[in-house]
Amino acid sequence: MFIQTESTPNPATLKFLPNRDVAGEGALYDFPDATSAARSPLARALFEVEGVTRVFFGADFVAVTKADGEWKHLKPPILGAIMEHFQSGQPLMGEGAAAAAEDEDGPIGVTSEEDEDVVEQIVEIIETRVRPAVAQDGGDIIFRGFDSESGTVYLKMRGACSGCPSSTATLKGGIEKMLKHYVPEVNTVVSA
Repeated sequence: MFIQTESTPNPATLKFLPNRDVAGEGALYDFPDATSAARSPLARALFEVEGVTRVFFGADFVAVTKADGEWKHLKPPILGAIMEHFQSGQPLMGEGAAAAAEDEDGPIGVTSEEDEDVVEQIVEIIETRVRPAVAQDGGDIIFRGFDSESGTVYLKMRGACSGCPSSTATLKGGIEKMLKHYVPEVNTVVSA
């Protein structure tokens, strides 16, 4: 089994590409700490590697975030854990984990019927233009809500994007600019 690695804009996160489906198309799993990894054999194994602080499963990749240490020391045990998992035939997630994998955070604010068209436009842009680009960097972005009074869009960054030094620039310089261009009702984008 050959596993490629890719750097991400977050220097503390590395993407591991095992050349096979990981979470599968449309499924994403974020483990911000070892406690949340209980539902996944692979995530548990990765958190056993000293220095691992976050694990994120995308369609065809595993993004691992480290606290400190050098990647040259962390990569071998991480590669070993990923390889061992896929060769063992274990499932990525334990039973009942699909329901638990849903984003636990509910929507922010209440969207009125008048705002439905605006929200549909925002979500379409996020899904078709932003999410694919963010996934290439080992992360994900979730629409959390829209406040029509202030024109604020609330987004949640996950995976490599969570805590990334450039995530604020991405939100403000990229996503906010794009949304303002296509959806005039948007005034600002914030991380929620």
